[in-house]
Amino acid sequence: MADLWWIYSKPVPADRRELWTLFLQCSCITVVIGSLFYNWLFASLEYSWHLSVSVAISFSLLLLLTLFVVHPARCVFSMIMPTLGTKQGRKLLFSTCIMIAVVNITPNIISNIKTILQVIKCICKNSSDSLLNSTALLEKVSWEFGDAIQETVRSIYKPMNGHFRFSLLQNSSLIYQKMHLASEKISREFLSVEVLVKDSVRVANRLAAGFFMLYLCFESTWYLKNYLTNLRFDNFYITKKLECLAMDRKAAHLLVGSSKKLIRPTGLKLSWEEVVLCLVQAMLVTVALMLMLVVVAMDHFAFSVADTAVRKAAQFSAVPVTLNIKYKVSAGLSCPALPGDPTLCHFREVKLQLRDFNRTYHHHLIFSSAHCSISPPSPPNPSVLLVVGLLFCILYATVFLETYARRLCRSIAAAFFQSWEEKRVLHLYRKLSSRHRKE
Repeated sequence: MADLWWIYSKPVPADRRELWTLFLQCSCITVVIGSLFYNWLFASLEYSWHLSVSVAISFSLLLLLTLFVVHPARCVFSMIMPTLGTKQGRKLLFSTCIMIAVVNITPNIISNIKTILQVIKCICKNSSDSLLNSTALLEKVSWEFGDAIQETVRSIYKPMNGHFRFSLLQNSSLIYQKMHLASEKISREFLSVEVLVKDSVRVANRLAAGFFMLYLCFESTWYLKNYLTNLRFDNFYITKKLECLAMDRKAAHLLVGSSKKLIRPTGLKLSWEEVVLCLVQAMLVTVALMLMLVVVAMDHFAFSVADTAVRKAAQFSAVPVTLNIKYKVSAGLSCPALPGDPTLCHFREVKLQLRDFNRTYHHHLIFSSAHCSISPPSPPNPSVLLVVGLLFCILYATVFLETYARRLCRSIAAAFFQSWEEKRVLHLYRKLSSRHRKE
């Protein structure tokens, strides 16, 4: 492994064997990265199969040529891997979490909302049917009541027509048509909103993912540029070369006295600035986790409401309605006494008792029916929650591994540019010596 790394990090291969070894190394790296790149385009960013294959092949060929020919490009590419453990890698993971939420959680929420609307539609349809049937009952009651009024003792008191006239809508297709149009309009609006949200988030996620990948390459390039141009940049580590230089010049006490300010690149010790940075990054990840938990809670809440609505709608019983009509009336003539001659009127009042009307009618209002087409509620997908939880565990791990990832970037740069690393070590040694003399 040491020999392979030495060949990979050398500026120019020494012979034909090293040249072929370097080519095989770059080819293996290209195949692995190309496969991951294709899977990322097709599965995560949801590009078409043909576009993903063509872009992945073109990217792989370009990457192979660049790694094989350009020595600094190999260094930058090698530093991209540990850079994935920094904030740039976290941004890519955040983008993946958002895409998973949009593709899997949001449609499930909309599906449960559609189920709730279907329950409401079913209740409205059956209740309107019951109300229309109740008008038919009222028509029957009115005719029976009118017949009872017609049955008088003498025809002189018989009304011309004792029937009540109801304007009854016998054909309910107009109401059903309007309800159907309203439900279709709501479904189209929900579908358009769902498609709009998916497309918008998909485009935004693609742009963000492309930007993060470019910025990832830029950050590695920026680190290498500062490493090669600034001797003070990220130069506070007790490396083996620094220890050897101090031992050769018999100045080991410089490293002991500066142990609070210098750290070992292979050690687990973190400086105070690194600890504060980790805590800040952990807080940002926690905020993102809370937002994701809100989306997950909305998914569970929508499923709970939809499931409750479906179960309660199936348990709706018919509501009995009782119509009780009591009717009692008397009819008669009254003749007022004329002034001066009361004998002109033979009767003061004549009363004729009509037949009493006392009947009870029963009807049932139905709010639910087995003929309603209601799609079952969609429960939250546990595998999606597992994937999101795993991604956030990786996010929290990268928060505390970011410092060690940067140290690994420095070790990679030192391996690719060993002559420059010696200059940096010499600069740090002179700086420690100067500080020691001042003290």
